[in-house]
Amino acid sequence: MTNFQRARSEEQREARRRAILDTTAAMLEEMPIGEISLNELSRRVGLAKSNVLRYFESREAILLELLDRAWRQWVADLPALVHAGIDQDAPVSRRAEQFAAVIAGSLAQRRVLCDLLSAQAGVLEHNVSPQVAARYKRAAVANVADIAALAHQQLPELGDSAPQLTAAMIMAVGAVWTHARPSPAMLAAYEADASLTAFKLDFVTALQDMLATLIVGTIARASA
Repeated sequence: MTNFQRARSEEQREARRRAILDTTAAMLEEMPIGEISLNELSRRVGLAKSNVLRYFESREAILLELLDRAWRQWVADLPALVHAGIDQDAPVSRRAEQFAAVIAGSLAQRRVLCDLLSAQAGVLEHNVSPQVAARYKRAAVANVADIAALAHQQLPELGDSAPQLTAAMIMAVGAVWTHARPSPAMLAAYEADASLTAFKLDFVTALQDMLATLIVGTIARASA
């Protein structure tokens, strides 16, 4: 919350923007994306809803910016994790498994990032202007490129396919995260019928398996 009534300078306007983003980020730690409303955000940040909309055109625009922020933080942490988790002298099949394990494990503690990625296409990219959509997509392309460069460094066998692989991996993260967080009704169904638990996913295990399959398949196609 800022301690001035009206933002008159660029510095004060930027402080307002940061306050809105930080307050929304704190809300994401408490509740799912679907429960975040502009009314509650406005109350917590101490601004009228109309004032919040002076800084961000919609709830989704705020969340897209937070997605980019969380994504960039993850990308910044990845190189050290990858270098520690991959044996560069190992056969390509082993390096593929290790890379998948590092990616899946690194996301296990990043619930907010996974929530936002899972809502990206179906929710967050809606109710925004073309300008906001384009700005976010440019940032996403840059994030994908950074991960692709890291993947190619560890798995040069990918050739020119690293960007396409990385884009597929990001889509897989969102899909697996959604399916690994079943509704209360589905959890009750699993509890009542043990035969259904074959469909109950552990996020890290399922994501690691899917990523390893994507990596190995991409390498096979690249070498064909």
